[in-house]
Amino acid sequence: MGVTIIGCGDIGTRLALAYRKSALEVTGWVATDESVGRLMQQGIKVQQIDLDQQSPPATRLAGELLFYFVAPPPSGVVDGRVSRLIASIDQTSQPEKIVYLSTSGVYGDCQGGWVDETREPNPTVDRAKRRLDAEQQWQAWSQRTGVPLVILRVAGIYGPGKLPIERLKRGLPMVTEADSPITNHIHSLDLVEIAAAAMERGRDGAIFNVCDGRPESMTRYFDRVADYLQLPRAPQISMQEARRQLSPGMLSYLAESRRLSNRKLLEELGVVLRYPELEQGLPACFE
Repeated sequence: MGVTIIGCGDIGTRLALAYRKSALEVTGWVATDESVGRLMQQGIKVQQIDLDQQSPPATRLAGELLFYFVAPPPSGVVDGRVSRLIASIDQTSQPEKIVYLSTSGVYGDCQGGWVDETREPNPTVDRAKRRLDAEQQWQAWSQRTGVPLVILRVAGIYGPGKLPIERLKRGLPMVTEADSPITNHIHSLDLVEIAAAAMERGRDGAIFNVCDGRPESMTRYFDRVADYLQLPRAPQISMQEARRQLSPGMLSYLAESRRLSNRKLLEELGVVLRYPELEQGLPACFE
């Protein structure tokens, strides 16, 4: 048995290094030459393949613990990357189990209400529709093959290299507190441990919201990061003004508001978060 991490970026690399402390062989799949070099420097076995450009050769994954962390393509509502990989998996050599990293964006706008895993997905933007398509492809494949699957619907990730520092330094605006949506976060180091726990203890077919359970407004989040770094807070503008000044991508995030429950995550997986509060997680971003 080994571990295969398809889409071995920051989270995948941290997970690979954690698994490498065990007796399991770890392989990271990446698309670019730069990523190949990065993994090799870390001593991680690497396989290079671009799921946009080619279908993998018949992929033999017998007995592997498979983590799929590849983001969907940048356009459309279908995740062709998942389709190509699934089509390539050797039916006689299938993985032991799969953990798929999805997004809480599949729930769409919940008008600030509390959301648990029983809520039906209702994605409103294409990036979230692609994620839901990927979930459904993996679910259908799991049902056909009997390979256990766990889906993690992940909130906004913060951690080393994952803070809005440049945005704050540039003085880009944020909407007023009154106009701000409610957002949810998880520290990258907690996410690594949660992914491993999902592989070890997650039951087949389970879906988990992944967050620290401390929702707050997006504006408040930016302010707290700025205060910690002793940077000026982002200037605040109305939502009407934001529609003229902010990027379509940022506006799409501002259009969705929800409070994620992590009760199932804590109770079923027995996870104890290292950073249940932003005030604890921010210092760890610079250690």
